[in-house]
Order: sequence, then C-alpha cells, then structure tokens
Amino acid sequence: MTTLTPPSPNTNPLAEQMAHESMLRNLAAQVALIWPGEAPLVARYRVPEEGRVLDVGCGSGEITSRLAAMLPRATLVGLDLLEGPLEHARSAHAALAPRVSFVQGDAFQLGFPDDTFDLVVCRHVTQSVPGPRRILAEMGRVCRPGGRLHVLSEDYGMIHLATRPGELDPNRLWREVLPALSRATGIDDRIGRRTWSLLQAAGLTDVTVDYVVVDTLRSPRGPFAEVLRAWRDGFAGALAERAALPEEEVRALFDAGIASVLDPACYSVWHVPILSGRKPTRA
Repeated sequence: MTTLTPPSPNTNPLAEQMAHESMLRNLAAQVALIWPGEAPLVARYRVPEEGRVLDVGCGSGEITSRLAAMLPRATLVGLDLLEGPLEHARSAHAALAPRVSFVQGDAFQLGFPDDTFDLVVCRHVTQSVPGPRRILAEMGRVCRPGGRLHVLSEDYGMIHLATRPGELDPNRLWREVLPALSRATGIDDRIGRRTWSLLQAAGLTDVTVDYVVVDTLRSPRGPFAEVLRAWRDGFAGALAERAALPEEEVRALFDAGIASVLDPACYSVWHVPILSGRKPTRA
C-alpha cells in the first residue's frame, strides 16, 4: 500500500458514514444511474491516449475502472481518505494493476507535484466535506495546463420525490433534516449550484455545467430506490441526532421516498450537476 499524505480527520466530519457498508451499495447504484449520461461528457475532454488521470475520492473504484476502460492506454490513480473502500477497490479491480493504482491520501493536501495529471476527477465528494474550495484548488494545482477538472457536485435541493396521498413527504429530508446536519458539520448540501462560481474563481476557463437527469422515466427505479435505501442505512442516525428527531421518523421519511420511487404511478426526479473547467496554459 502507498500512502501519499497522512489523512486529516478534521476535514472529513462524515467519516463514519462514509465507511459504513451501505456506501458500497450506494456507489454501485449511483454508477448504474449516472455513468451512462456522464461518460459522453468525459469523452469530449479528449484526454491524451497515454495521459494521466486522478480520481479524487475514488471510493470503491467503480468510476476509476470505467475511466480505465474508456482510456485503455492511460495511467490512472484512485485516491481516497478511507482504507476500507480502497481495499475493496484494489481487490475488485486487481486485473487493472499496475496501470491503475489505488492510494490513500487527503483530497485537501494531494501529495502529487504540480501539473501532473491531464484529467482530475472528483465525484460525490464536495457535498460531504467543509471547505470544498480547497479541494478544487488542489485539483487545479495537480492538473496540467490545458488539462481539465471534472466535478460531480451533488445538490440535495435538486431532488424532487413524489409524495403519495396520505403518506409522509420525503422531501422534508432535504428541506428540514439535512440542513441541520449541514449546519453542524460545516458541509454545503447545496454545493452543486455554487460549484460553477468556485471553478470560475479558481481561474479555470471554459467552465461548463451539465446535468444527468435521474428520474423514474429515464432511469431504472430499482437503483434509484437503492440510493435512498443506502442513504437511509448510512445516515439516518446522524441526521436524526442533528435534527433532534427520532431516528424512526427519519427512517420513515426515507421509506416514504423509496416507496414513491418504486410506485409506477409516481414520478420522481434527481438532477445531478456535473461541472468541468480547463486549467489555462501558460503564456
């Protein structure tokens, strides 16, 4: 195992939830829902055939492996703070070594030289840490001039779940419950709509915003429901504590959302912002 930079516990207030077994289920379901619409966005970057790619917050390595398939001659590094998901990634994607490696490190202090990677990817991270501006700055530092940053930045105000007659409104999770956790931990549950401005402020050019639409018409209902189920299993306790609600009530709100997503008479939608920017070339 290679350790690049010692992890900093203060930058990951949700470490316990991120290490929960539900996270592997969550990542697998999110890949099934999002990657089909995300892959064409990555393809338009025209990464050099033998380029270098960094996946910041790689988790189980699901996307790292898909990037490796898309770029069969590139060298890829998946980096994560938590050793548990990295062990899974190394085992699940062992056939890709040594072209693809998985290392432990801190996204706030990337242990790589300046101008190292042609593409720097960060997915499902910015909404779970305080001070994501620092992560974006580090991504920009290690990106080569002319290279690109690719950021999937969740925004929980962009989840709209159907409310079934006589049932709880699951959207209370994003309006009332999650904001309490955000205030307590310093994370930004609406970071998706603010990431464009952060990339602009970081000096990137050609900054784009695209959306993958996950809904009950375009996407399979099963994985959509599994994302909510995994969030329930991993986060219900922390959400209940911060919102001063019984955990049973928080779990019931998730269950109402799961039921509405699975109900063929209901329509639910999740807009997933995906942003990109180019690091300017030097004069």
